[in-house]
Amino acid sequence: MLLAIDVGNTQTAIGVHGNGEWKHVWRTRTSTNETYDELHAKLLALFTTAGIQTSKIHGVALSSVVPFLTDTWKIAVHHMFHLELIESTRNNAEGLVNFSAYAPGDLGEDRIADCVGAHKLYGDPVIVVDFGTATNMEAIDAIGHFRGGVIAPGVRTSMNALVHGAALLPEVGLERPPVVLGLSTQTAMQVGIVYGEIERVDGIVRRIWKQLGYGKTRVVATGGLGNAMGPMCETVTDINNKLTLQGLRFIYDHVLFKTHTTPEDYILKTS
Repeated sequence: MLLAIDVGNTQTAIGVHGNGEWKHVWRTRTSTNETYDELHAKLLALFTTAGIQTSKIHGVALSSVVPFLTDTWKIAVHHMFHLELIESTRNNAEGLVNFSAYAPGDLGEDRIADCVGAHKLYGDPVIVVDFGTATNMEAIDAIGHFRGGVIAPGVRTSMNALVHGAALLPEVGLERPPVVLGLSTQTAMQVGIVYGEIERVDGIVRRIWKQLGYGKTRVVATGGLGNAMGPMCETVTDINNKLTLQGLRFIYDHVLFKTHTTPEDYILKTS
């Protein structure tokens, strides 16, 4: 089985894939100061609860936007599985999606995995909208070339900035407000935050469609808030909260295929 780990700034998604399906997927809070022993203990607790034997894990794939935790996860994986993990890098994704147009070393591992997952599962052209700490949008054209992306504050990030910047404003839920003109502070904030995010996403997607020149394309929503925000966006056609993990699986399989290696080649020879 494959263990896929997507380390975001707010949440970490962890999935176990085997026999053509995701056996278990968990979302845990990202703590940037966790030690490898704490990560080991977290994984062991999840595996024990799910009845998964660590000996059944034959490979590990990782995307991370938190550099300190990237190295810490490598150590934790080494200690727990004696495996060398495969990262979601441009080099490892070469041959799946063409990222040559983007600035070298300037594309996050989660964005790479999102693009690969969308390309493999939904075909081209396709747009990804990842609702997380940031709202990221990625565009792939009809020949599998990454054409660029958008990075904006995530919906909860925007709400937190508003609440912490104004002493009298409360936190609000992310439900679609029933009106556009709020008659209470809470409803007025919901309109601004929720409809603001919806209109921003739909507006930018339509501009991307215009720039690509294809008309409408499939638009896949993912991320920790994908299930909440995706259905409210008119341009979103698909919702897949496992997209990043699925991209990691495709990258892992691709690396093994193009290098003619087997999972056993990633077993560390040292303890």
